[in-house]
Amino acid sequence: MKLQRFDRSYIKDYQETAEGYLTFKDVPITRTGVFPYRRSDGATSYEAKLPEEILSDSTVQSAQSKAVTDEHPSELVTTANHKQLAKGLSHTDARVDGDKLLVSFTVTDRELIEKIRSGKREVSIGFLSDIEQRTGEYNGQRFDAVQKNIEINHIAIVDHGRAGPEIGIRNDSDAWQIENEGGKGIMPVYKIDGKDYEVDSAVKSFLEAQQAKLDAAVLKNKEVDSLQGRLDAQDAQIKAKDVEIAELKEKSLSEDELDAKVQERVALISTVKPLLGDSFDFKGKTDRELKEAVIQSVNPEFKGDSKSDDYINAFYDATVANVQVNGFSSTGAQSAFTGDSAGNQSKEINDMKAQRLNMRK
Repeated sequence: MKLQRFDRSYIKDYQETAEGYLTFKDVPITRTGVFPYRRSDGATSYEAKLPEEILSDSTVQSAQSKAVTDEHPSELVTTANHKQLAKGLSHTDARVDGDKLLVSFTVTDRELIEKIRSGKREVSIGFLSDIEQRTGEYNGQRFDAVQKNIEINHIAIVDHGRAGPEIGIRNDSDAWQIENEGGKGIMPVYKIDGKDYEVDSAVKSFLEAQQAKLDAAVLKNKEVDSLQGRLDAQDAQIKAKDVEIAELKEKSLSEDELDAKVQERVALISTVKPLLGDSFDFKGKTDRELKEAVIQSVNPEFKGDSKSDDYINAFYDATVANVQVNGFSSTGAQSAFTGDSAGNQSKEINDMKAQRLNMRK
């Protein structure tokens, strides 16, 4: 008959996925050794996890793809209750490292994730094993029984210092320490400022709990700073977009304004087209460029680069007026217009004027 047992270990580091899940890499969940377990009658039994049992292929395999729970459930995790109890899942990378069994796992439940960030950092495996009652010694420690045919059922995230049968082992990322009872074996060691101090197991548990809370607070502070940085960046982007939208609104035209602009453009093209001819390419030309083209058709040496829009508009209006009045496209000193004092034009000039107008058309 297999009995249910619980082992415990301590975790510190984790990674957050893009979805907000927490992933723990290569967590030591159990190891070889002799450990105390509280029996139902209140007595303590020292049970051995021998290498050929706890590090066997079947035990390692049993650690893979197992449910991660919030505390130990009152029953084994099965397909019947997995949906209610599972808060995550172990990976398929279980392996042996020295005298330890390691596996990675991911927590997906939001409430449990918040508890972990607040300092809930102990991992306790729930497993079944056959208990062979026989005495012996392993690594200098006496045992009363041996755990055999170990099958891991679930990995629980538990509160620190929970009483009951979950007496086991704890990991502080540097070394595993066995919580002994009654002064048996070596006292736990706690490192302070690089020095090892032997302390009572209760004191060590308290110090580890405080360190876990401190680590969680530091990590949460970093997360807050990172989040604030992202919020500031987003706020800056929003403000920049607001400015861009305001500028676009200033540049945008109402329906009436757009209609007026279209009418002005049509009127301009209808005016300049007879003067520039059908071969002129109007595509992509601004109003100013069209007006300058008209001026240059009459005054080829004209340069409007440094002139204001008001100057160009006035020059264009004068040029069009002269062309419409005179019937040809040159006035002033180079004018083709000549006449006597009575204003009579010679036949030659009239012919030139008619010829020029026909060419424009």
